[in-house]
Amino acid sequence: MASPLVLLVDDEPNIRETLSFLLEMEGFRVVTAGDGEEGLDKIRALKPPVVLLDAMMPRRDGFDVCRTVKGEPELSDVKVVMLTALGQKVDQEKGLAAGADFYVTKPFDEDELLALLRRLTA
Repeated sequence: MASPLVLLVDDEPNIRETLSFLLEMEGFRVVTAGDGEEGLDKIRALKPPVVLLDAMMPRRDGFDVCRTVKGEPELSDVKVVMLTALGQKVDQEKGLAAGADFYVTKPFDEDELLALLRRLTA
């Protein structure tokens, strides 16, 4: 069985590296993007089952990327998990209003995130 693909879109190299390592150790195939514009290009090209999407990024923020993805019918199956340090209720509401399927704040519980990703890629 092929490893499930997760696209990780975050402008922080340390986050990309650490999360990629964790996810790969757990059997996921990980592709990364360093900003919202690159992330959107990769979402369109790869149509991954799940995107881990930071909110605050250069070129295009995660909220805008999420709205765009959810507005494109050919990407309707892509699950978007906002993974961000923005933990206020208003931020969470903004993420869910943009179409995010889940909203996870940093720092996050690794086991909970892995369980969520397993459910979304099953």
